[in-house]
This record gives sequence, structure tokens and C-alpha cells, in this order.
Amino acid sequence: MSPERAGGPELGGVVLSDKPAGVTSHDVVMEMRRKLGRGVKVGHAGTLDPFATGLLLVLVGRATRVQRFMMELPKAYEVTARFGAVSSTGDPEGEVVETGVVPEGDLELPVGTIRQRPPAFSAVKVGGRRAYALARAGNEVVVGEREVEVYRFEERWRSGDRRGFEIECSSGTYVRSLIAELGDSYCDELRRTRIGPFEVSDADPERAIPLGEALDFLPEVRLDTDQARRASHGAVVSAKSSASGVVRLTDDVGLIALAEHRADGQLKPIVTLRPA
Repeated sequence: MSPERAGGPELGGVVLSDKPAGVTSHDVVMEMRRKLGRGVKVGHAGTLDPFATGLLLVLVGRATRVQRFMMELPKAYEVTARFGAVSSTGDPEGEVVETGVVPEGDLELPVGTIRQRPPAFSAVKVGGRRAYALARAGNEVVVGEREVEVYRFEERWRSGDRRGFEIECSSGTYVRSLIAELGDSYCDELRRTRIGPFEVSDADPERAIPLGEALDFLPEVRLDTDQARRASHGAVVSAKSSASGVVRLTDDVGLIALAEHRADGQLKPIVTLRPA
């Protein structure tokens, strides 16, 4: 991909990448950096474990400024769980101990708001360090529980000691933990199929979705010429909006900024996206 196809370092966009197994999310970012050259910022919105495959949102140029909004989007996964064994990491890359305990019949699959403890081998920070780094160094790691949402958790097939599931969940949900809590089991295969409105079936490493289009999931507030000028410099603007939460500010030219509502009803830009 050329810088022009990526929207240029000034504008940027979102590249839908179908990450293969055996590479890290950082590897995907570094490959994109090599393609685009120096001067173009590149990041991603949500780590996939090396053994996992599927959708990774690669952020190019100014799209790196909206990383947190992309990371907050809900996610969907296809999972193959292996029963009758446990793994120290919750996946095939850890130390696997055979137990032979394979459940029969239907399982109770958690849906709704649940409390979950991320695995020790995760990117969550504990005392300022990544949990996986502490665990690899032989330290005992206890990660605090968090509240997550599981919107859908369905069993799709069974074969021997393996079962296939489809899961839709909020950002921050650890699928490895969901599977480990079903019994003596771990994630044998994990594929992310969707992030918010983005589908892995649309992945194309040579195309960047323009930032204005990629942020369509946020409510839009149209501004006039004077309001647009003020917003592009980060100034508060008075504009009617019935939406709650973060909105995108646009005009006839396109995307200007992301803004949030103030107590007085005005909109305060929190991320400016239009080049000066």
C-alpha cells in the first residue's frame, strides 16, 4: 500500500487486516509501517493473541488519534474449545495438562453482565507492567476482576472433545477466560469475525477506509462554515444535537473533529481531525 492509498500521513484511514496465526498484532503494524515508510503513524485497535486469527483494525495517520473509540466497539468471535484438558495460558501455546474430563450434553453458557478475571497471560497491566511479562518471569499474577457484557454465546457444533462456539461481547472481554470457566477446557482456535460495523470478510490490506467513513458508527452533527472553523481549532461550538455521548462534527467538506457534550449543551472537540 502506498501512502496515497492510505489517505496520506495527513489524513489516514482504517485498514481491515485478516491476521494469520503465528504472528503478533505488533508484527502486522510493523509490516504496514515498512510499506508506508517513515513519517506515517501506524497503530491498531485491539490486540489479537499470536495463536488467534481474524480481524485487526490497523490505524493509519490521523486514525491513530481515534484508537480508544475503535477499541470500545463490541466484538464477535468464532471459537473452537477443547475439553478434557487445561492450559496454563488458556490456549494451545501454554502448558497443557490432560484431565480426560469431557462434559456430556448441553453446557450453561453465560450471557449478560458478568464478572470476569482476565488470564495471567494477558496484556492487562498489573503494577505498571503487563501481566504476561510478570507471568513469563515466574511471578504469581493475580489480575483484578472486571465487569463485561456477553451479548451472545451459542454452541454451533460438537466433535469428540471439541465444540464450536460463536460469541458476541463487549470490549475488554477475554474469550479465553469464558472458555476456561466452562470446565476442563481451553481455546484451541480463536477467530475474530467482527469489530463494531467492520467485518473480517471485508478485509483488504491494500485499502484504507477513509476516516470519515470509518467513524460512521458515531452520531453526526453538521456545522456551518463559522462553526467548522472554530471546531477545527478545538473551540467550543453551539450546535443542536439530540445524540448522547461522543459525536462527529462535519461540514460540507467532510470530517472535522470528534466532540462531547458539555453541561451547558455546547459541543467541545476532544479530537481534531482536519489538517490545519
